[in-house]
Amino acid sequence: MVSSKPRVVLPGGSGQVGTLLARAFHARGWDVTVLSRHADSKYPWRSIAWDAVSFGPWEQSLEGADVVINLAGQNVNCRYTPENRRTILESRVQSTRVLGQAIRRRSNPPRVWLQASTATIYAHTYGAANDEFTGVIGGNEPDAPPSWRFSIEVAQRWERTAGAFESPATRLVLLRSAMTMSPDPGGVFDVLLRLVRFGLGGTAGDGRQFVSWIHEDDFVASVFWLIEHGETRGPVNPAPNPLPNREFMAGLRRAWGSPIGLPAPRALLALGARLMRTETELVLKSRRVIPGVLSRAGFEFAFPTWAAAADDLCRRWRSRKTAPRSV
Repeated sequence: MVSSKPRVVLPGGSGQVGTLLARAFHARGWDVTVLSRHADSKYPWRSIAWDAVSFGPWEQSLEGADVVINLAGQNVNCRYTPENRRTILESRVQSTRVLGQAIRRRSNPPRVWLQASTATIYAHTYGAANDEFTGVIGGNEPDAPPSWRFSIEVAQRWERTAGAFESPATRLVLLRSAMTMSPDPGGVFDVLLRLVRFGLGGTAGDGRQFVSWIHEDDFVASVFWLIEHGETRGPVNPAPNPLPNREFMAGLRRAWGSPIGLPAPRALLALGARLMRTETELVLKSRRVIPGVLSRAGFEFAFPTWAAAADDLCRRWRSRKTAPRSV
């Protein structure tokens, strides 16, 4: 029996962002299907196995679906070794390609395809902010290490692969996402707050680099807004008001009530990144990204400032420790 509920399919939806989206759609009464390398039955929504490379039974979940949100891709929190670079790139391009081909094969394809991308596609800058209309794509900044070009090349390949399958029947939106802040365990906010709680949440580097972020409630709201507004296509920056790292970390410390935070100079960050098997680009690149499309269309963020968002997230993190959140 075909479900009368609206249907959303989330390829790569088993991570933190995918789970918060699945939870939100499920709470609103949608029929939710997550495509994951390992089908998981612990949630109240459907989970189907896929390898993100080849066709299979998972394709049928796309037939007649209202929305597909592709989040598939290897985590970039790693050292950019040749092998990891290959995996990061191929996991995004291959999964997007096979998804696009599967959508094209459907007689009743999804009407909206939201494709994950990243705010990292824009230039490293301390000056003019990057929106979707006048923003500068990175790769040629004189003050950025050559290794940072890799992330930009991945983002461009990711977007081009999705764009090759756009059709009149399926509207494509490219989510150039910033850091999505959620109190859920293991997310970026949880990691940053851990630093603050242990007195280590000070300025990173010189603190001038801009941090682009979005509260989880606003990320979810922007996704529903993009689904409902059929005129919106192409790149979208879901990120309200970026601010320098120095102010960003100070705001988090104030929200938590921590009087001090030891700074982390570049040399220490480089050593720490090597020990933690990650890259300093994730901390030091200046992502000054603003939401041109959403702002022009009148979308209103519930948490437009980091101060308000940090207060809310800290409160919810504390409450999570005493009362587990339901799915």
